[in-house]
Amino acid sequence: MLAMLRSLVFMPIFYVGSIPTVIAAFIAAIFSKPALHKVSHFWGKYHYLCARAVLGIRVNVKGEFRNEALLYVFKHESMFETMDVLRIFDNPIVIAKKELLRIPLWGWAAKRHGLIPIDRDGGAGALRQIIKSAKAAVKEDRPIVIFAEGSRARRGERPELQAGFAGLYKMFNLPLIPVALDSGRVSPRDTFVQKSGEITYAIQEEIPPGLDREEVRQRVHAAINALND
Repeated sequence: MLAMLRSLVFMPIFYVGSIPTVIAAFIAAIFSKPALHKVSHFWGKYHYLCARAVLGIRVNVKGEFRNEALLYVFKHESMFETMDVLRIFDNPIVIAKKELLRIPLWGWAAKRHGLIPIDRDGGAGALRQIIKSAKAAVKEDRPIVIFAEGSRARRGERPELQAGFAGLYKMFNLPLIPVALDSGRVSPRDTFVQKSGEITYAIQEEIPPGLDREEVRQRVHAAINALND
């Protein structure tokens, strides 16, 4: 019951409180990309502050996140980590579903920020856009974040990685860092009720570029599920 009450309080505080930030992000996207990156980073911090103060959620990081051109592959159990990447990195490029770009104001600002939309039906044009974004990320020394399972998994599930993941790994030609996490313990996918507790990000051993598809798939799948047992 306490978790439900906390969650009901969290929603208006975070979502209503986010309206000025989303508007600021849209304005910043028009005039200044560095300002947009700062606003987005602030939004990630605001989300964590609300989660910490209202929900009683804390984050423990085992290892170090680096703000440089690396490919980070996260386990995906909750919406929590999709917001939190804006806090733990200064200005990440996130690979996400193209549907997110349809959100009024935020969608356009997200594209300006560097969100790479995945369009499975986009053909060669979509592929060219991904390559262009990848080159920009490397040039600007920005980390690239992908949730390679495609959608949120229930706690304990180990879904296979999306079919296009290995192709993206080859395309980016960057060192890859898998990130295991256990956010599903406190923020499960099937309910809005979030529990108090600690979320752990366990940063795994770096994987070099250039491995064959099956080897990188097996290594990443095992690494991001390291906290599942």
